Amino acid sequence: MLHQARTILKEYFGYSQFREGQEQIIENILAGHDTVGIMPTGGGKSITYQVPALVFDGITLVISPLISLMKDQVDALQQAGIAAAYINSSLSSSEISQRMGEAAAGEYKLLYLAPERLESQVFLDELLSLPVSLVAVDEAHCISQWGHDFRPSYLRIQTLFQKFEKKPVVLALTATATPQVREDICSTLNIPEQHTVITGFERSNLSFQLIKGQDRLHFLLNYIQKNAQEAGIIYAATRKNVEQLFEKLQKSGIAAGKYHAGLSGDERDSEQEKFLNDEVQVMVATNAFGMGIDKSNVRYTIHFQVPKNMESYYQEAGRAGRDGLPSECILLFSEQDVQLQRYLIDQSDSVSHKQNELEKLQSMREYCYTENCLQGFIMNYFGDRDIKPCGRCSNCLDERVSVDVTRDAQMVLSCIIRMNERFGKTLVAQVLTGSSNKKVSELGFNKLTTFGLLKERSVKDVAEFIDYLTSEQFIGVTGGQFPLLFVTDKGKSVLKGHNKVNRKETVQVIEVIKADGLFESLRSLRKEIAAAEGVPPFVIFSDLTLKDMCSKLPVTLEHMGEVKGVGAQKLDKYGKDFIEKIQEYLTEHPEHEPVIETVSAAPKKKKAAATENSYLESYERFMAGESIKDISKARDLSSNTVENHIVRCVEEGKPLIWENLWTASQEIEIEEAARSAGTDFLKPIKELLPAEISYFMIKVWLGKNKASSSIKI
Repeated sequence: MLHQARTILKEYFGYSQFREGQEQIIENILAGHDTVGIMPTGGGKSITYQVPALVFDGITLVISPLISLMKDQVDALQQAGIAAAYINSSLSSSEISQRMGEAAAGEYKLLYLAPERLESQVFLDELLSLPVSLVAVDEAHCISQWGHDFRPSYLRIQTLFQKFEKKPVVLALTATATPQVREDICSTLNIPEQHTVITGFERSNLSFQLIKGQDRLHFLLNYIQKNAQEAGIIYAATRKNVEQLFEKLQKSGIAAGKYHAGLSGDERDSEQEKFLNDEVQVMVATNAFGMGIDKSNVRYTIHFQVPKNMESYYQEAGRAGRDGLPSECILLFSEQDVQLQRYLIDQSDSVSHKQNELEKLQSMREYCYTENCLQGFIMNYFGDRDIKPCGRCSNCLDERVSVDVTRDAQMVLSCIIRMNERFGKTLVAQVLTGSSNKKVSELGFNKLTTFGLLKERSVKDVAEFIDYLTSEQFIGVTGGQFPLLFVTDKGKSVLKGHNKVNRKETVQVIEVIKADGLFESLRSLRKEIAAAEGVPPFVIFSDLTLKDMCSKLPVTLEHMGEVKGVGAQKLDKYGKDFIEKIQEYLTEHPEHEPVIETVSAAPKKKKAAATENSYLESYERFMAGESIKDISKARDLSSNTVENHIVRCVEEGKPLIWENLWTASQEIEIEEAARSAGTDFLKPIKELLPAEISYFMIKVWLGKNKASSSIKI
């Protein structure tokens, strides 16, 4: 059956081999073993039940709390030619009844359900009549009271399995489970711990960054503008924060969406659709957004405030780079945000819950202060022990130069003490810069010896410096809604001259991915097709698949089938459209040639293109009167490659019978068009010429004149 599973993986999903952990989980399931799978977000958890669903007879139930994920995954499965449906609160009772009838008639291989549906005895009776062979429990951490997202409805799942006439195989999946949570999942679902598959929590395509002591808004705007073509999610702590950031982005000319629980259901759905369909590239949201969003081409996540625990942070940050391409996860740290989270936790009535949440917050705070590898810190939190520095995070790569800022720090610390440690950051900054603010004079702070000591700097600049001193624990912040500053023991040591303060240079913003012209062209085509079919662009092909197309440059359907993520159904539906775009690019860039690594089992003969003098054979055949098409077929090469062989010979000074290529008047037309449009690109020249003058004729003409250098353009 494992061989059958590998065949299904290639035929439906377009991949030639399983990723780490997938094959082991599938092998367990096919052997009839209930299994727990712990894989990071983007690690390919869905494949571990989608492939067995096509191997087994009957139907696979997928229990998930994420309505948006259900829709995305069903869309993707249907695009791959797999019969699937979902049942949740977004459907009417008549729609639910219709889908259950279709499931009973054997029309679906996968049926997605919200756990709340199990509360209805009528629905449960219908469910138990279905021929269920596999039950996949997604987001299985929700079953544990020690998890960060416990849901009571999940506890009903454990009784479901026993009610079927023939018990189905059970698969529990999650990305964020500490050892305690994993133990809870196994115990609750009666799954032996030896049937737990853990792939490790490292996401090798993600780079984690921690930004401290900088102007967060300035960094955010700069980053988004630098990566304007890429999709990203900005997480904020409260609805108010989301609205404020959304307005700032709008005023800066950035097309963004917003998402929080204060919006109506229709508003949230509309904003989410815009983001999924690439109508906006940036989504500003609370943690209410993103659970189950299967958008694979999110290139960055930025947390504008510190999340309350590591589970939430890793899950939210992990929504970047689900397609496996390089992506960034950035946390903009302020100690004040930790105090806000502490204040919110303190509102809880449950002592045990409060203590648990405070411990989780302390781990999050330690992450923000660690000088070791950030990815390693996260992996250790989730129980990985064999950890090496990732070499990608901001701590591993930090080579910034430090500057001695002890004197300025002493001024700030002294000012806080002279203000009796009873005021916040803004007022301290106003006193230090000599502000004429009415409150400063009313409180008599304009008479302090520290008044105006940093008058050459702006209030904003000094406030940012205070943030830096806070992030390095020279300044402490009290809890509550209106946090006050105080000088820590570490800060007092600086005031006494026992220690110095060094500050590193500002972190510079970089582009996550440098996109080339072909990639952008393929992205545009993907968006057009997606709009016509009413699905998100990433459902057509992921960014990873488009990148693989850019690398391999397939020009035949056979070669397109070797691209990662191109299954049989998608090859048939979209292959020719994407090949056409690639051929246009190759015509414009004759220096590029397709590079296909065949992965099929059957050995293929080595092509002539691999030999050093292969281009000479194409030239000799052409001079003997064979057409480009005939040479291409005989040598198993693309027409574009054969044309490039001949152009190369022309550039080397080898003769052609020019009259067989063009008339005298056509040559003049090509020359005039080249003079007008320049010779950097072929397309502008082609657009100035009649249809009967081909790209090949233009390339040969350019090659001829390059060889002779007789015409200067």
